[in-house]
Amino acid sequence: MTSVLLKDVQLDGETTHVYVSGNRIEEIGKKREADTVLECKGKVALPGMVNLHTHAAMALFRGFADDVRLQDWLERKIWPQEAKMTPDDVYWGTKLACLEMIKTGTTTFNDMYFHMDHAAKAVKEMGLRGFLAEGFIDLGIASRAKEQFKQVDEVNRKIEGMKLERITPVLGPHAIYTVSEDSWRRFGDLADKKGFMTHTHLSETKREVEECAARYGGRPAAYLEKLGILARSTIVAHGCWLDPSEIELLARSGTKVAHCPVSNLKLAAGQVMPFPALHEAGVVMGLGTDGPASNNSLDMFETMKVAALIQKFAHNDPTVLPAKEAFELASLGGARALGIDAGLVEAGRLADILVVDPKRAELTPRHDDLSNWVYSAHGNVVDTVICDGQVLMKGRRVKGEGEILEKAAAVARDLVTRE
Repeated sequence: MTSVLLKDVQLDGETTHVYVSGNRIEEIGKKREADTVLECKGKVALPGMVNLHTHAAMALFRGFADDVRLQDWLERKIWPQEAKMTPDDVYWGTKLACLEMIKTGTTTFNDMYFHMDHAAKAVKEMGLRGFLAEGFIDLGIASRAKEQFKQVDEVNRKIEGMKLERITPVLGPHAIYTVSEDSWRRFGDLADKKGFMTHTHLSETKREVEECAARYGGRPAAYLEKLGILARSTIVAHGCWLDPSEIELLARSGTKVAHCPVSNLKLAAGQVMPFPALHEAGVVMGLGTDGPASNNSLDMFETMKVAALIQKFAHNDPTVLPAKEAFELASLGGARALGIDAGLVEAGRLADILVVDPKRAELTPRHDDLSNWVYSAHGNVVDTVICDGQVLMKGRRVKGEGEILEKAAAVARDLVTRE
């Protein structure tokens, strides 16, 4: 079992030592012998960020289809390109996304896309903690649903066959407007019988809500509740158009919510997720970047700031979502939503740790570190990243990053010009 010592690191305002054994933080306070010693004098230890909703391999589409309405973006730009994607494209797109996440301090991400067994290979090699859902879109076509369920089963068996605790298969029905009622019911049965988590989109746009009401006679959350999808093992992304009755359903069922403020702003969702009402109802929430094609960044430090600002603006109240709560959403909130023992730097927790060097212009003076992390920092303040007890980045260098950048750029160029 390997060990790591973070020597003379600042934690909660005190200089101490953090000792990691295997993939857990074993002790804080005592200097011990370790296989790897990281000299951290003057630097600060933070919990790794948790990106609760993204589509990692869409890093290949960064900047490809900007400033377009959501439905046009999906139907005319993204979906035609995705139809041409190969498993190798997804592998390199995911490697690129993992590199960006490591460089900006994310240690865990909850992902939905296609060819996720190949995404899992990339995650394994990069060392991150990944919850990976094979995206499911049947468009109400029975033959397509049959093939998609076969694909979901094959991919999840391959991911389970990796036997890695840090990589978890998840169910990924895309949304109520792309998945048939029969398929939703089958996903509910799969989640119940096999214990899978479910990751989906919910109430992202006004159009989604209106079409659901016209077709099913109720709002999106009520529709999923009727089908037995809302549960403690379910994570829904966006929730911009939730009303009070739906918030009550989410709270009662234990469903988790991923707030994705940057992509909601960029794609003009039209309404801000009702964070205060969800918080008051006791709904567990975290932050997500959404995909790198609709953000266009995977930087969770940026996401914390935008989340705090958009909530203050929307509610005309500067006290809404203060820095401490925004930071917890990006770390402990996401960890709670995924059911992992992370999100805090304390003995017994998973060793998902960032080391930040505060000796930077944008982090000076240090009146309030939490305020600096949320309102002043970007991901490039992260010096060192440890995930699952392994050092993934030291001195802002990641093994193999030059090859990843070169290969992913070439794959992206080929993909968007491919016939």
